Amino acid sequence: MTRLTGTALRVTIFIGENDTWHHKPVFAEIVHRAHKAGLAGASVFRGVEGFGASSLIHTSRLLSLSEDLPVAIVIVDTEERVRSFLPQLDELVTEGLVILDGCEVIRYVGRAKESA
Repeated sequence: MTRLTGTALRVTIFIGENDTWHHKPVFAEIVHRAHKAGLAGASVFRGVEGFGASSLIHTSRLLSLSEDLPVAIVIVDTEERVRSFLPQLDELVTEGLVILDGCEVIRYVGRAKESA
């Protein structure tokens, strides 16, 4: 069971749903690497509409523009652990936005693993 309370660092990565790393979605690669690195958790959120550096609006409302919706990956852990993970993001995020901001975790309790 993992417990994280108090001050923490949140990293939010904004990329496109179709961004790939070695024929695999970048968002999936980030989550798997965060898990392998032992970070407290990572979640992927699919946007319904947005635009970035390209200035193209991507939306789920128009079928022709729904091919590359925005995706946000959020990871929260101690500052030391998040900062040690950043070089992996440098490798994976070639187009996108990475934001770091301090936060306070009130309570995080992982689910206990069920015994067989």
